[in-house]
Amino acid sequence: MAAKIIDGEAVAERIKTQVAADAAELTKAGKTPHLVAVQVGENPASKIYTNMQAKACESVGIEYELLNLPDDISRDALLAKIGQLNGDPKVSGLILQMPLPAGIDARTVQQAIAPAKDVEGMHPENMGRLFYGGGVVSPCTAAAAVELLKSTCDDLAGKEAVVVGHSEIVGKPIAAILLQSLHAAPTVTVCHVATKDLAAHTSKADIVFVATGVPQVRWLSYNRKKKAGETPPLPDLSPLVSAEMLKAGAIVIDVAINRIPKGFDENGDPIKNDKGKNDMRTVGDVDYEAAKEKVGAITPVPGGVGPVTVAMLLQNTVACAKAT
Repeated sequence: MAAKIIDGEAVAERIKTQVAADAAELTKAGKTPHLVAVQVGENPASKIYTNMQAKACESVGIEYELLNLPDDISRDALLAKIGQLNGDPKVSGLILQMPLPAGIDARTVQQAIAPAKDVEGMHPENMGRLFYGGGVVSPCTAAAAVELLKSTCDDLAGKEAVVVGHSEIVGKPIAAILLQSLHAAPTVTVCHVATKDLAAHTSKADIVFVATGVPQVRWLSYNRKKKAGETPPLPDLSPLVSAEMLKAGAIVIDVAINRIPKGFDENGDPIKNDKGKNDMRTVGDVDYEAAKEKVGAITPVPGGVGPVTVAMLLQNTVACAKAT
């Protein structure tokens, strides 16, 4: 029997409906949520994200401001600007757009954002509160992944959950969120690059989160070598997790978004589309087509975690506005 496809768009709309209601109440009370995105220099990829953020905020009644700073700004000047925004009572939340110019450490700047305005939930203080089972915000992607799980399974007590990937913004926070309940938490195993037998863990799991981006990493590594004049072997862009590695009836939350070529020509270059550009596809870390015939529920890529991550950013912005 085919798996239930977990509709991220539908879950995101449900969250946004509640966010809009909360934002309206705050506005009525004279505390309209106000999100400021700080961008240093011009970046075409970043522009896509900021446009998306602006539209999403507008749709739920959150004021959005994109603050463009010159690409030659010094670290100290950038930190001073962050400090100024921290102290502005009209600003509910801050988000730092990536990448930053070379020579400016992103982590240092990220940690300069006041915890009360950290809508991405990445400040060490907010991470610490997450591990204590509380706090105002959680990292958006991790929270989105768990929200998708709960949309299809509301009883996690005693289930075996495996998290593949242990990054500080996705894998580790997912594990922490899953463990917050004293009596209704699943048993959580976290796998990573040093795990000796990944399939031994995933094949026994009732719930599997996968967040590594392995196909993307392999493609980017290959592409860098080609551009440097090397002739590397074609990369293995197959999914990290095959259907054989999953338990029948399991719930699979695929967090990864990999942009990889559909294939390669005889010279080892990506095949081109009708516009002469690399013909790319978007996939996750799981063999979706095969897995959906075996597991109980699965998120698609795209259309799964992505839309809910945006909704969580909006939810965090309103939560910060409420708390100030």
